[in-house]
Amino acid sequence: MKGKGILSLGLKTVLSILLCVGLMQCASAQNSAKGSLFIIGGGNRSDALIKQLVSTAGLGSKDYIIVLPMASEQPDTGFKYISQQLKRETNATIRNFDFNHHSTQDKKWTDSVAGAKLIYILGGDQNHFMKAVLGTPVYTAIHEAYQKGATIAGTSAGAAVMSRYMITGKQLQEQKYKETFDRLWHHNIEFAEGLGLLKQTIIDQHFLKRSRYNRLISALADKPDYICVGIDEGTAIIVKGDRATVAGESQVLRFALPQKAVKASDQLISFKTLEMGIFTAGDVIRIKP
Repeated sequence: MKGKGILSLGLKTVLSILLCVGLMQCASAQNSAKGSLFIIGGGNRSDALIKQLVSTAGLGSKDYIIVLPMASEQPDTGFKYISQQLKRETNATIRNFDFNHHSTQDKKWTDSVAGAKLIYILGGDQNHFMKAVLGTPVYTAIHEAYQKGATIAGTSAGAAVMSRYMITGKQLQEQKYKETFDRLWHHNIEFAEGLGLLKQTIIDQHFLKRSRYNRLISALADKPDYICVGIDEGTAIIVKGDRATVAGESQVLRFALPQKAVKASDQLISFKTLEMGIFTAGDVIRIKP
């Protein structure tokens, strides 16, 4: 009996070690993606920014680009404009895959997404995009492409979906939608599941143009262990690992490490200190991938 007990304990220990190793390997795979993210804050995309996007993607002679328009109310128009810009910088084939009007179970299409060298997600409504892809083979294909070395790009709503915890735009303590928040309240942000290409960084877009400081600080109050990044229009961050390089015409703001947070009885947010940085083209920001 004593020997069996020791054997049982030994097997349990071995199984626990194997489980831990497996989890560590999964986490390592997530953190060691060969691809990059090109996250644009919305607004006008300059030709210089698109040129930098194409350069980041490193398109070869046999590579192609997939545009995912599911966030947009005018998917064909959105595809027309981005494809015109891309064609000025590359001869690569550009395809429009609208999974709002095509089965997400089509293996030929999802294999094409997984094999793309550049995937571009149009702006619009991030909730519509995630409704189309979450829990489908399209979601898996995007991650597969990223792991293999593709650049995943997006603008506006296409920027918001990069995060694991995606800002939906809805305020939980206000009935009427506003571009920014009037108050700094706890639990005023509604999060939904995004693509999770960034596990511990939350993205907000149109940042300076629409004065979204209150919104992003509110997000940080609810997720204090995360890094929150606000990207202005015409501006992007290029993410590789835990480094994000700023590109474009305006600025990027980074909020992190709130200290001595106090939750008042009236739900007002209070931090003793808060780390904030303002960055322009060429600056490198530390994030949490």
